[in-house]
Amino acid sequence: MQPETPAYLWDALEAARKAATLGEVDDATYLSDWVRQSAAERQLEVLGEALVRLRAKDPEILETIPHGHAIIGTRNVIAHRYDDVDHVRVLAMLRTDVPALVPILEQFLDEV
Repeated sequence: MQPETPAYLWDALEAARKAATLGEVDDATYLSDWVRQSAAERQLEVLGEALVRLRAKDPEILETIPHGHAIIGTRNVIAHRYDDVDHVRVLAMLRTDVPALVPILEQFLDEV
């Protein structure tokens, strides 16, 4: 494990925890709240960037993270193609993929 790996795991975990809470509302509330959407996008950017950096230093770890590549892809859309962001898809990710990631990242950090 590279020296930077725990920091990237920590950043990913903190962003995942924050992002997951943003999806804990009904669809209409999320889809009508641009502030919540913006906050979710920012946390997904941080999460995705932490996974990009993790991939560069410890690619084998990223391969064990479910939906890691999808989260990176979402980060790329948010950062570079902001007008293509599908808020329904982001909300689904906040409710399923991101919360499932939290215990996995916690486990990695416990092993460090």
